[in-house]
Amino acid sequence: MNIHLNKSQIGLDGVPAAETVLSHVDGERGELIIAGEHVGTLARQSSFEGVTARLWNGAAGGTLSEANVRANLGLARERAFARLPDLLPATRGMGIIDGFRTGVAGLRAENGLEHEATIVGAFPVIAGALVRRAKGLDPVAPDANASHAADTLRMLRGAAPEPREVAALDAYLVTVCDHGMNASTFATRVVASTQADLFAAVTAGYCALTGPLHGGAPEPVLEMLDAIGSRERIKPWVDAALARGERLMGFGHRVYRVRDPRADVLKAAIERLAADGADLPFAGEVEAYIRAALRKKNPERPLETNVEFFTAILLDALAIPRQAFTPIFAVARAAGWTAHALEHRRTGRLIRPSSSYVGAMPKE
Repeated sequence: MNIHLNKSQIGLDGVPAAETVLSHVDGERGELIIAGEHVGTLARQSSFEGVTARLWNGAAGGTLSEANVRANLGLARERAFARLPDLLPATRGMGIIDGFRTGVAGLRAENGLEHEATIVGAFPVIAGALVRRAKGLDPVAPDANASHAADTLRMLRGAAPEPREVAALDAYLVTVCDHGMNASTFATRVVASTQADLFAAVTAGYCALTGPLHGGAPEPVLEMLDAIGSRERIKPWVDAALARGERLMGFGHRVYRVRDPRADVLKAAIERLAADGADLPFAGEVEAYIRAALRKKNPERPLETNVEFFTAILLDALAIPRQAFTPIFAVARAAGWTAHALEHRRTGRLIRPSSSYVGAMPKE
């Protein structure tokens, strides 16, 4: 007998796949809680190392401090840099996004380091090396004493970043480090549930992230802003795009029915950064007009600004190449992926959903 499900059931909307202490998304209220704190509070009060400690402790019942995580990630970055001669040859001929996937898949256990530290520490090293290679430059060795955000920027650029730049990237890393049972986190937990190792689980997470329906929208946001070009073109460009039925990048979210709370956190980070950086007034005018146009078009459920709109502006203001946006997102989300994998292996069971068969049945 065939069982037919509605569209939302087929997409698993609202179907719990795990119990977690790591993060909670309330789409109706526009709320994101990570490790017991609102995302805005964490971005103001915690470093990436601090929130990573909270996630790993929650997942595994540990007692790591921010200082412990900072030291472990510094060592992990050094170990990853030493392995670049083994990792990079396999990425020849690939772009940054695909090369990063191959580099991640080549990671392996390091003596004296937990797998989660090895992974999170390696991500900015691989990203930095690929960005530098795309420019014809050699990779930059990490500084184990620097913060994760500061060293990430340094390895991308080859020069020490300014404190306000470090603060902006650190706020970004904290803000996007985890986000409930999103597609890449679910992929990570599915693989972890088979008792595959952490490296396999996180590789699956990154592969899911590369899909345009999950992590691929920040770069098109900049393409949209480039196409608009000037304040005078905002209204005619947006009106024409909506008349053609085009999707406006950086607006709308699968879960949030109101404004994505991460958007305001990153907008504030950009305002602190943009003393002489991003043209936030122009982007703000674009955002304001698009929101008004979307409310007019669909007053019962207008699409609101999501995290990708201000992600694009922030990363661009930090002079991070657009092709590196997905790997840099992964630098942050690796904290959440590793925590979810650890939590699921400790508390979960094999994830094995059923399907609804709608094919032909045997005649006899």
